[in-house]
Amino acid sequence: MQRGSDHVKVRRVYDTPDPDDGVRVLVDRLWPRGLAKTEARVDEWPKALTPSTELRRWYHGPDGTYEQFCRRYEAELAEPAAAEALQRLRDLAADGPLTLLTAAKDPGTSHASVLLRLLGARR
Repeated sequence: MQRGSDHVKVRRVYDTPDPDDGVRVLVDRLWPRGLAKTEARVDEWPKALTPSTELRRWYHGPDGTYEQFCRRYEAELAEPAAAEALQRLRDLAADGPLTLLTAAKDPGTSHASVLLRLLGARR
């Protein structure tokens, strides 16, 4: 688990929900394999906030680096629909605990860590 501020954290969606999670937001474009929606206890799933298919494929390909991925993803987050979804996360974080959920094996080098950083920078 990573913490960006006192109220925002990143967890793997496969982990058992915790009563301290607050609002649970899935930040992946695709639903996690093998996970029933009832078990995940996802409150929101803003697909506009997720990296584009093209960016995901590039990052997981032979030329993708985390640093360049972060820059490209931040550019995508500046688009109107994504910016609106990011503002929604900021509003949720201001109201109480917020947990960003991802299926990524290493959330520290995923888009979830970019979101965590952006949310922490605005608080």
